[in-house]
Amino acid sequence: MRTIQFREALREAMNEEMRKDDAIFLMGEEVAEYNGAYKVSQGMMDEFGARRVIDTPISELGFAGIGIGAAMNGLRPIVEFMTFNFSLVAIDQVINGAAKILQMSGGQFSAPIVFRGPTGNAGQLGAQHSQSFESWYANCPGLKVVVPSNPYDAKGLLKSAIIDPDPVIYMESELMYGDKGEVPEDEYYIDLGQAHIDREGTDVTLVGFGKIMKVVHAAAKELEKENISAEVIDLRTVRPLDYPTVLNSVKKTNRLVIVEEAWPLANFSTDIAFRVQKDAFDYLDAPVLRINCADTPLPYAPTLIEAALPNAAKVVKAVKEVMYIKS
Repeated sequence: MRTIQFREALREAMNEEMRKDDAIFLMGEEVAEYNGAYKVSQGMMDEFGARRVIDTPISELGFAGIGIGAAMNGLRPIVEFMTFNFSLVAIDQVINGAAKILQMSGGQFSAPIVFRGPTGNAGQLGAQHSQSFESWYANCPGLKVVVPSNPYDAKGLLKSAIIDPDPVIYMESELMYGDKGEVPEDEYYIDLGQAHIDREGTDVTLVGFGKIMKVVHAAAKELEKENISAEVIDLRTVRPLDYPTVLNSVKKTNRLVIVEEAWPLANFSTDIAFRVQKDAFDYLDAPVLRINCADTPLPYAPTLIEAALPNAAKVVKAVKEVMYIKS
């Protein structure tokens, strides 16, 4: 094991797969000569050349479509969006093209393509650059959606996404690119659709994914000081979503708090809450609680951002509510 940054883990995943398969290539804004807007593709053009690390115009609709066409013709593109906020410009290509071509062609064409880039809040970037669209893409059959939370998962999940036969939405965060974590020197893959129990516990289950796991782990540590044992589940992949791992944990702890950065309507926390009350209702000792972003475009002022987003204090408060502990 060695300690590397999140961005380095992503780069290693792409490098390793591109060395194995000449059909894999990277394309996006500033990925080549500039080494990536967040330096994820540092040095990749030097190794693979301009035919496999391709700078594109500022036209997400155009280069997403090119990537899908390339995938239909036997290549395996990795398309980088500088931010998934910009992916809305290309959403028709992703939803009506990549996600549906296998079915609409009667199995004659597939689209083994990865769309990757940052999602969600990253500081004072304004309401148009701070949105979480994971649930939008996960709502579309034909797509897989991956949201890693640490360098180890980032590498293993991206390698699996690149070789997957289906289109994969792979969502990162500007706030995680510099995060460090232990990653094996040996090659490894992490299966899509398999959640991970980051921390064993007995009193309450905490579920999250992506960079929100920092909030979840901070809350679990605070709860431990008060002798409350939290089981922490990192979903890793939100489509397919690993319901059995969540359900089995709830059957053990009898309580559930779900933490998610997205707005409160029509998202994963609502879906998970429904599935738990449907399939594990008799095990629940308290209502399922959700912590989400405030139901508003994200503000610009730091104090308002803090008030709008989930944080450890909000999670601790919710856990005490389901534990029936007066704060």
